[in-house]
Formats: sequence, structure tokens, C-alpha cells
Amino acid sequence: QVQLVESGGGLVQAGGSLRLSCAASGRTSFVTAMGWFRQAPGKEREFVATITWNGGLTDYADSVKGRFTISRDNAKNTVSLQMNSLKSEDTAVYYCATTDLYYSGRLYSDSRKYAYWGQGTQVTVSS
Repeated sequence: QVQLVESGGGLVQAGGSLRLSCAASGRTSFVTAMGWFRQAPGKEREFVATITWNGGLTDYADSVKGRFTISRDNAKNTVSLQMNSLKSEDTAVYYCATTDLYYSGRLYSDSRKYAYWGQGTQVTVSS
């Protein structure tokens, strides 16, 4: 059973930074594309960032480009999201997700490509 556990959320003032982490367990390796999504109250879940299995390629939603950075450590089965210059509109529950597509060199912004999801961590940005 694959498990993804997010951490690092919290309350921060606008302009501040947070670093989210996601720890994966339940299978021998996670050499799969991974991503971060978020869902604000009353809104649909939306794509934030994704990274290929080896970290060689990344992609971001236009709304976070230049402010957020996704990275991964396959030795530790973790993926992180460094969030800088946070805005009130970044307030949401942030979810980590992984696909079942081993060694895929493609990037996936479509949530339907992701097979496993974490429980989410709340990020609140006060203005």
C-alpha cells in the first residue's frame, strides 16, 4: 500500500516562504513522476508543480512560476516544494501525488495521471 505523507504547511505572512515535504513509502522505489496539487475552499483541485522520475524536468502552473521550486531525493523517497514570495491566493490544502508510470520522462499536470495521493497539508497566507 503506497502512502504519501505531507508536512511543512502552516500560517505565513504574505511575502514569506514555506517548504513542503512529502515522504513516500509502501513500495521498493518511487522512480515515477510526482507532483503537487492544491485545493482552495470552494474551488477545484489544481495543478501546482510536477517533476520527472529523476528530477531532470519540472513544470509549474503559471501562477507559481518563478516563486515555487519542486525537487526530489530518490534515495530518501521524498519530494519537496519550496514556496517563496507567498501570496494570499496561495492559501489552500496542498497535496502530494505519485503516478504508476515508472521511469517516464514525461511531465504530468493532469491529476488523472496520478494514482496515489497524500492527505494534504494546509497552507494559509495572511495578507
